Formats: sequence, C-alpha cells, structure tokens
Amino acid sequence: MSYATREDIERKLKSGWEPEYFNAPNPVVEKELIQTPYKEKLNPNIKIVVAGGGGFIGGAMVRYLKDRGFKNIVAADIKPVYEWYQTTEGVANLCLDLRDHKNAMALVQGAVEVYNFAADMGGMGFIETHRVDCLINSSKINDNMVEASWKAGASRYFFSSSACAYNTTLQQKHDVPGLKERDAYPADAERGYGWEKLIAEQKCQEMFIEKGMETHIARFHNVYGPHGTWDGGREKAPAALARKVIAVQEGDEDFVLIWGDGKQRRSFMYIDDCTEGVFRLMHNLNTTATPLNIGSEEMISVNELVDIIEDIIGIKVERKYDTSKPKGVVGRNSDNTIVRKFLDWEPRISFAEGMKPTCEWIKEQYRNRKAGKRTVS
Repeated sequence: MSYATREDIERKLKSGWEPEYFNAPNPVVEKELIQTPYKEKLNPNIKIVVAGGGGFIGGAMVRYLKDRGFKNIVAADIKPVYEWYQTTEGVANLCLDLRDHKNAMALVQGAVEVYNFAADMGGMGFIETHRVDCLINSSKINDNMVEASWKAGASRYFFSSSACAYNTTLQQKHDVPGLKERDAYPADAERGYGWEKLIAEQKCQEMFIEKGMETHIARFHNVYGPHGTWDGGREKAPAALARKVIAVQEGDEDFVLIWGDGKQRRSFMYIDDCTEGVFRLMHNLNTTATPLNIGSEEMISVNELVDIIEDIIGIKVERKYDTSKPKGVVGRNSDNTIVRKFLDWEPRISFAEGMKPTCEWIKEQYRNRKAGKRTVS
C-alpha cells in the first residue's frame, strides 16, 4: 500500500515498542491517581494541552478533563479568551495563533498529553466556500502541533479528524450503510476540509510508525450540543435549524429555510458522548495511530431533524427549501463495529435527548442577543 495501514501499525506495536508510562512533578499516593479506560493510572498533575480549547469540542474537552480530576490543563485558541465558547475555572487559557511554529513549541513544553482540536472549519456552508482556509490554516496548525509535541517529548497526541475524510462516492444514497474505517480508501474525500483531514491522519500515523510518538485519531460524525456555534455562518445543521425554528417562535421569521430538499441524511453525536469517546480512544493502546469513528449510528433526515426540534420547541413551522445552497453528500452514517471492539463503548445519547438541552441553550442565547446582551455566536 502507498499509505499507512492498520497492518503497519500492528507491526510497530509488536516490534518491541513500549508506551511511556510517566509520573509528573509532585508525586501523589495511589488513591489519588486517575484511572483510565486502559491499563494505566495517570498522575493528576501531568500537563495536558488542549489546542482549540476556546472552541466547541475543545472547550467541552477541557471541562471533561478538569471534572475527571486533572489539575494542570493549558488551553489555547486563536480567539481572545473573552470570545471563547466556554471557559473552565482553574485552567490556564492562552490566546495563541498555532499557525506560528514558535507558539506551538512554547505551548507543548512539558506536556504529557496533547489534544489538537484547533482547525479552521465550520458547517457545510463554510467548508464548501472556504476550502483554501480549511486546507492551508488547518494544515499549518496540525503540522506545527504534531511536530512540536514530538520534539517536546509528549507521550500522547490526539488529532480530531472528520467523517468528511471518507470516500464521497459511497455517500450518494439516502439509505447508505454505515461508513467503516477502511472506506476512506481509495481516497475521494470532500474537497478542501476532507482532504486536509485525511492527509493529517497520515501524518499522525507516520509520526508513530517512524518516530514512535503515540498518536490517536478520531473521525467525528457531526457533533452538536450547547456552547457551540449557533449563528454567523460556521454553525452546523442542528444549531442552525434550532435557531431558525426559535426565530419563528419569537416572531422574527415567518418560515424556516432548509438547505437542499430536506431528504439528506446524517448521524449526529451529542457533545458528552464525544468527550467520553475521545478520552477512551486516547487511553487505549490498541487504537494507536488508527483512525476510528466516533459518532452515532442513529441516522435521520434533515426533515426529521426539524420535526424533533419542533416537538422540543412546541411549534409547527412553515418550511421552504433552497436546493442551490450547499448540502453536502446525500447520506452519511457511522459504523461502530470497530469502536465497540476496541473501546467496548459507543455513543448512547439519542438525538432527541441531546437536542433538548441544545435547544434550551440556543433559545437562551437568542433571547439574550435580542435583549442586547453579549452571547456566544
């Protein structure tokens, strides 16, 4: 093969390579160590870096790690801290442009674990009209972060990939089977954003095969939830449609405009499932340098998505369709066979269950903005 494969990874794992088990300054007693889903227990004092910590998933990951008991977390994002989607008390928050190699090197010094969520991305409307930004800016960030983490001696590196890396020819029907990890090749990823993710996966795999730094890779399938982008052009379908239904309820719009014919189908994963999946993936040696689906197998159409939002909000809305707008592939779903095998886990929160707090949060943001208060956008 002309690209890194699972067979390559297994040869490396069986070659005598051993993971680094580590301590941190200020040793703690056994009962204070943090249990991971794999064999090890971690010192809560290890330095953990979260790049993109001011974004939706990165901010949620910071909070998850803090809630688990980790005490030395450093979050970085290109946005000023006052624009972050959420911040967590007791975490060092830095405004850094990680397209600059010097900033990446400074950030990861002394880090044991590095989580990279930083990327120039958004919903379908953004990634189809900003392909150059998605390619160049995100490539610079991951190149800098993975190299800096290796040079700094980090023990683990996490990369947030996407289901957009999958072959698009397999996603041209509404009732498509779930995408298996092997379906990324032969490669025909979504232009711009998808290709950047696929190439970055290879860099992380080769970093393990050649340099020996443990890397972990998740292919996310449409993550949603509170504390994320809900307006402005970078939002994804659940947040965008929730906002539009709320706008009708508030009397600010007469109808909901849906991009495409509403029949396109996706699976959506709630943010709490996402953070749990990332932590499990990061701490399982069997998943080293192996792209793995982190997504729900519950596939619904955009029209069904609006149905669920209507039920939650308590209103029926008029729908209009614009088939000229970006709508992505016809159908996409996750196959979690390997996730269940390696992690003994998969996302469990249904879309209807996860959209309840999501709609409540977006409604609060919407009303705060109408009242002239500062909001997350």
